[in-house]
Amino acid sequence: MSDHVRYAQPALGINKGGDHELFDVVDDDDRVLGRMRRDDVHRWQLRHRAAHVLVVNSRGEVFVQRRSTLKECAPGLWDTSVAGHVQSGESYAACAVRELAEEIGLPPATPLCQVAYLKASPDTGWEFVAVFLCRSDGPLVLCPEEIADGRWTSPETLAQWMIDRPEEFTTTFRLIGARSREWLRDSRRPAEIPPITSAHG
Repeated sequence: MSDHVRYAQPALGINKGGDHELFDVVDDDDRVLGRMRRDDVHRWQLRHRAAHVLVVNSRGEVFVQRRSTLKECAPGLWDTSVAGHVQSGESYAACAVRELAEEIGLPPATPLCQVAYLKASPDTGWEFVAVFLCRSDGPLVLCPEEIADGRWTSPETLAQWMIDRPEEFTTTFRLIGARSREWLRDSRRPAEIPPITSAHG
């Protein structure tokens, strides 16, 4: 485990509601049609929403996490710094802020910048995905129920890792990773990326 990264002790015991979570079901233009339970949304492969965050430190390294082997989707695969489903009535940014706190212990005031938006497709699990950047040197406190491992890595190392062993990554992270080197390079120049400091948006 890297410096400034540790697991929560004791476990945080976060309860995300499991199959009883409610998601907004959306159309092909990401407009809300209604809401359904998580298990039904996944069973029927309905379009819904997710947020992913890439956390970058002052050295320009990005934190990547290996998902818990107990996860329903993509267990044991490497993923963005944090990721999660947008709850019914929640914004993409609010979801990103919540996941930063729940999964790696970063406070709600941590600035965010949205850098990308992916259309729902089979490759994203029928999720519309908002991608955010966040700058932080931690400390990161990992939720053991969510994360099996984590590390800081350079954008160049991450890109080569994805080329050499793509099967070790979630499909959504592979889509994000194909475009992330530019965002991560730009994140080393703070003045060029205006932060989102509110969870609304």
